[in-house]
Amino acid sequence: MTAPNRNTLWARAIVDELAKGGVDAVVVAPGSRSTPLTVAAARDDRITVYNHPDERSAAYFALGRAKRTGDPTPLICTSGTAAANFHPAVVEGDQSRTPMILLTADRPPELRDSGANQTIDQVGLYGSAVRDQTDLPEPEPDDRKLRSLRTTMSRALATSKGAPAGPVHLNVPFRKPLEPVAVPGDVPDSFAKEHRLAARGRDGPFIAPTVGRPTVTDDELSDLEAAIEGADRGLIVAGPDDTRGVSATAIADLAAASGFPVFADPLSGVRYGPHRHRATILGSYDGFLDQSAYANWSLPDVVFRFGASPTSKPLRSFLADTGGRQFVVDPAAGWREATFTASDLVVADPNRLATQLAESVSRPAAREWHESLLAAAERHWEAVEERADDALEGRYLQQVVADAPDPATLVVGNSMPVRDLDRFGRPRDADLTVVGNRGASGIDGTTSTALGAGSATEDPLVYVTGDLSYFHDMNGLLALDRFDCSATIVVIDNDGGGIFHMLPIEDHDPPFTDQFKTPHGIDLSATEDLYGLTFDAVEDLASFASSYRESLDSPGTDVIAVRTDAERSHRQREAIKRDVVRSLA
Repeated sequence: MTAPNRNTLWARAIVDELAKGGVDAVVVAPGSRSTPLTVAAARDDRITVYNHPDERSAAYFALGRAKRTGDPTPLICTSGTAAANFHPAVVEGDQSRTPMILLTADRPPELRDSGANQTIDQVGLYGSAVRDQTDLPEPEPDDRKLRSLRTTMSRALATSKGAPAGPVHLNVPFRKPLEPVAVPGDVPDSFAKEHRLAARGRDGPFIAPTVGRPTVTDDELSDLEAAIEGADRGLIVAGPDDTRGVSATAIADLAAASGFPVFADPLSGVRYGPHRHRATILGSYDGFLDQSAYANWSLPDVVFRFGASPTSKPLRSFLADTGGRQFVVDPAAGWREATFTASDLVVADPNRLATQLAESVSRPAAREWHESLLAAAERHWEAVEERADDALEGRYLQQVVADAPDPATLVVGNSMPVRDLDRFGRPRDADLTVVGNRGASGIDGTTSTALGAGSATEDPLVYVTGDLSYFHDMNGLLALDRFDCSATIVVIDNDGGGIFHMLPIEDHDPPFTDQFKTPHGIDLSATEDLYGLTFDAVEDLASFASSYRESLDSPGTDVIAVRTDAERSHRQREAIKRDVVRSLA
């Protein structure tokens, strides 16, 4: 590997190790100080470069790709606030255990804390939100330093995908010249020949990490088997799993062998797919779980929990009221159960554990327990059909799922869309990969997350969001033209923060409307000309269904804005659940 100067040599080694480690794409937010990294990536035929001018949107785009693939899409930016704008996505990546590699270019050390332009303290910039952070040494044509650099890059990739997966920050200082111009004597002509391993690396990654998976001992496995075999009423809860770590097949196999029904979060990867016919997989629990309804039930005496904490608050409350043994399975020994009522932490690879248990236990389903849950679920769906009209926002999420292509990638925004998907997104056989930012549950960056996820697959992309989230990340729509993305985007447009109708502050107006719901009055159709998409506003379910199906059958990006009344929708949610709960109590 020859190079005209040390910065070029250094950046090429970084990108070379990324490519050898399996990276096939990076996201670049353009800037001056990061020039060596940008040029190295652009000139590497193994790497696709997504160049996004908004750093915050760029970071969420990379996050979306990683959520869809389970592998990091490294980010490159210049120094200063560019790196700070990555921070919201880094927080989401941390909380959702999504692999990320952050390459932030920096000024040389002597310019730090000197008032030098566009220089901030970037060392440890992301605090505890990263799995590891390194301030790389200054570039130098030195054999040992380059081998160290290559080792660091290999380790960073492994760490980002470890247990728990998450962001890794590499701060990269560069002196001028930043461009690949010849600097006489900077890199000796003989360097590549004399230090071949440092200059060229190995045929594959410089180091090949073998990442082990935690597993239980035979005695511990026997204890888990005994708990399943001795259960009168068992339950499996599959929580959100954005990086595709939990296998739907493994969970279904365990459910079938144990006779336990499954409450499957829409983001778990378990609710949708042909595997659901092998087990009882329910997705309507949010609509029937209520203390007044299950107070007289026989509650589960054994619960196995996989993935993150469920989206559904009623489900979380139900689990808190369950008095039996409750096993939280987490390969990283994390504790993602905020009610602190679970009794056991099982540190093990969830797929291996589920498969082991499925192969070693065999018991019939608890018929009465199954029938009570199935009856409750059916009562929920009956009430939706009986009571819901076009004012219920959840009906649109129900339609989105029912008509989504098979296969498809479905990305759902936070606040009400993900909650409505949870309650009204009925399980079906289709291969739907559902993605959401439920790590930190923010509304920022969801459009970029969706388009990033869509860029990583040939599957059709459907994205459902609220009007505030759509507005919040309009810069993310730049990806449509820049990266030739296409999507069907559904915007639930209720002119403000509809989720606040769920909170007690709704009863206090003022300040509710002005300070919480905050109606904006923005006509979102202006994005049609601005971003080169097709915009259609609808106000009823029949019009939406027609527009949605037409969009799925046509190329390009269509935005379908559903005009709704958040308060009327919320009153219907309450009324439907009230009817269901009364009939079950």
